[in-house]
Amino acid sequence: MKPIWVVDDDQSIRFVLEKALAREQFSVRCFASPKEVVKALEDDSPQVLVSDIRMPGGSGIDLLAAVKARHPGLPVIIMTAYSDLDSAVSAFQGGAFEYLPKPFDLTKAVELIRRAVDESLREEVADAAQAQAPEMLGQAPAMQDVFRAIGRLSQSNVTVMITGESGTGKELVARALHKHSPRGDAGNKGPFVAINTAAIPKDLLESELFGHERGAFTGAQATRRGRFEQADGGTLFLDEIGDMPFDLQTRLLRVLSDGQFYRVGGHQPLKANVRVIAATHQNLEERVRQGVFREDLYHRLNVIRLRLPPLRERREDIPMLTRLFLGKSARELGVEAKRITESALARLADFDFPGNVRQLENLCHWLTVMAPAQVVEAKDLPPEMLDAAPAPAPAATSSDTVEAPAGQAQPVAQAVGESVPPPWLADLKREARRRLDANEPEVWDILSKQFERGLIQTALDLTRGRRIEAAQRLGIGRNTITRKIQELGLED
Repeated sequence: MKPIWVVDDDQSIRFVLEKALAREQFSVRCFASPKEVVKALEDDSPQVLVSDIRMPGGSGIDLLAAVKARHPGLPVIIMTAYSDLDSAVSAFQGGAFEYLPKPFDLTKAVELIRRAVDESLREEVADAAQAQAPEMLGQAPAMQDVFRAIGRLSQSNVTVMITGESGTGKELVARALHKHSPRGDAGNKGPFVAINTAAIPKDLLESELFGHERGAFTGAQATRRGRFEQADGGTLFLDEIGDMPFDLQTRLLRVLSDGQFYRVGGHQPLKANVRVIAATHQNLEERVRQGVFREDLYHRLNVIRLRLPPLRERREDIPMLTRLFLGKSARELGVEAKRITESALARLADFDFPGNVRQLENLCHWLTVMAPAQVVEAKDLPPEMLDAAPAPAPAATSSDTVEAPAGQAQPVAQAVGESVPPPWLADLKREARRRLDANEPEVWDILSKQFERGLIQTALDLTRGRRIEAAQRLGIGRNTITRKIQELGLED
């Protein structure tokens, strides 16, 4: 790990911080002015930079801008006076990790620096993983099954049906199937053409798919190539195939059966050298039973079925995806990427995400714009996620993602049993009953304080008294834990 750099014109501040950080096994390098830091950055860089805001020969805000220009992801902590609100705002606007008010409590200062170091190390690991595997959609077992299926299908031109809820990334998988097939980048570099059949009006969809001849209908002033022609030699992705009108299903079936089609208003048959990948979030078997989807087309499309798991079945991917989307949002908006605490990630992992990966990506856009600080904490999340109940344990699922065609047995998910109250809750009820029977006053206040005291003391014991880390583990803010420690008499 790289050293922590401390820059302050006050020799006593440098000395105190250097000794305190050395006791925590951190390597430290001290500077007396911003100019020295800028010169040192030509050959080296720190893990974390801690800088005073007002120094002879330059300001901490100017130094922050210079550092961020060279190392955008480097955590910078700005030391400033309590009353210097403008400086604090400028620090955050410039991308500071946090600001440290002077005079500061040494223990709190070390805790803050430790948190900045942890964030820096996590970002380095995430960046390295992203650089090594830029095409990875997830690391959960369910997604690894998807990757294995793509690998098995890489040398095939077989028709594939992708099923999964909205927002699970069906088009991304279709693109991967194309890219790694003989028609894609690894082979003849054929085109990948996508069309959402649910997004195009019924009277225009036929022309979109098959094209039209000049004069075929009012407004057809020129011959137009349809998506099948555009995808010649490549892959045609038919998204939301379950919403295709019934009469168009007949034309699609004919193309899949004999490989030929006609433009609207045309009389010359055209050859379709196209691999078809279809996708839907609907239950096609049920739509066949309802008579709104052709059974013969269903069997023609359902040669290989690839199921994409919803995000709630791959919760271990949420931290990686969140950091990926925060970085993507920052690049699109031209700002520094927000960082996110472990407590906030834990809260996200408890959320069911009915909109799946698309909803998580939209949330990261929201956080990039709306989160007040550079580090996103649990309290910064939208209200619907803060109010959500913890997610239940996932039901058992099939380990094989490539499903059999209709008619074969499908795995049945194991039901989740009722939750059993923890033993301590029974003890709490007995204690509350005893006090209430005895007509003791302020039962709520007494038991609530005992409960909070036990939680906070346990967290402090685990973190060896580091309050910020204890707050993170408990999922509360640092101001909250400081206030509670004072109220409950837990001061050292």
